[in-house]
Formats: sequence, structure tokens, C-alpha cells
Amino acid sequence: MLKIIMKGKRVKMAKLKVYIKDTQHEVKIPVGIRLLIRRCCQAVLTTEGFGHDTEVSVSFVNNEEIRKLNAQYRNKDTETDVLSFPLCEGDHLEINAENGFVLLGDIVISMEMAVKQAKMYGHVLEREVAFLTVHSMLHLLGYDHEKSSLEQRQMREKEESVLEKLGFSKDTSYIVPEEQE
Repeated sequence: MLKIIMKGKRVKMAKLKVYIKDTQHEVKIPVGIRLLIRRCCQAVLTTEGFGHDTEVSVSFVNNEEIRKLNAQYRNKDTETDVLSFPLCEGDHLEINAENGFVLLGDIVISMEMAVKQAKMYGHVLEREVAFLTVHSMLHLLGYDHEKSSLEQRQMREKEESVLEKLGFSKDTSYIVPEEQE
């Protein structure tokens, strides 16, 4: 995992550039989602002590596109909610020669799947997009929940911790049934 901890030193907040692209037309992107994604990326980097100036790319796609990518890169011919494409391996950091920023990688989110899962889990779309972003950022930093049940549990705890810091605790981010409003 890419982790840099500076104990006992006051560290200047690293710069973060998040490039967001929407190539799908099925789901209207709600106001504030782009800012939320930037906040999620920053929260993960801060929580993990990643002190480098960093670039991340986030793309919104439809189910058809994410299925193609999943088949091409993971040999799984099925739709998924999010894919992560890390550019860093082990301790090797990919650096943008123009600005010196670490090129962390690419996140691809199926907005159709995000809407479906938000409804299925009974929470707002913003929480689902936040979860997918945080989950994917952890993958970009080297976490892999498919390696072992221990790493799966650790990753899930980190996800919930970051989401709580962002105001998406399990208790407050769910949709209130209409009869209770």
C-alpha cells in the first residue's frame, strides 16, 4: 500500500487535482457531485497520510461502457459499479513530468449502477457515489479486498471511517420513508 506517514511534523496539505468526465447520458449528475468526489479523494489521501501532490481521473459511464471495460481488463463480462486503474505499483510512483504531481490512477463509475444500488440499499445517491469514490481511491492506494477476508474487513472499516468524516455515517445517510417525513 502506498502510505506515507509524517509523525511529529506539521505537514502542509498536499495539492489535489481531480479531473472529472461525464460520458454517459442515462443519469443526470446532481449538483454538488463533482465537489463531493473531490472531497472524497482528499479525505482518503489525508486519512492515509499520502502527502504528495496528486492527480486522479474520475469518469462517469453507463452500464454498457463499464461492462466493456470490465470484460477487457478483468475478464468479467458483466456490469459492475466501479473500476479502479492504479498507475502506481508497490513503492513506485508515476509522476507527471510537467507539474511533479503523482498520477495515482483512474476511477470509472457506472452512474446507472450507482442509482440502482442507492435505491437497493435505501440511501441517497450522494452516499453511493461517495462510497464508490472512497472504495476506488483505496484501491488506487494499493488496498485489495479480494486478497483476503482480513484485507476486505480492513478496507471496509477504512471506507466507513472516511464516509463518517464526510458526514455519511450509516445512521444519517439513508432515505427516510415518505410516511415518516
